[in-house]
Amino acid sequence: MTNDPFFYVVMIAVLAVAAILLYGIGGFARGVDPKKSNKVMQLRIAAQFLAVVLIVLFVWLRGGN
Repeated sequence: MTNDPFFYVVMIAVLAVAAILLYGIGGFARGVDPKKSNKVMQLRIAAQFLAVVLIVLFVWLRGGN
């Protein structure tokens, strides 16, 4: 599985979601502008959607096992 390039694409998407989440939580802790925090969380939702789609596509293409 780790020799599959698509696996690395999925892992990058998952790590991007985690990074955006941590950035957003850090913003809440620092007390930044609520509009900016809301935009960061909207970006997280979009990235999370993309990551889930990529994960499902990866599983589907690899036979679902």
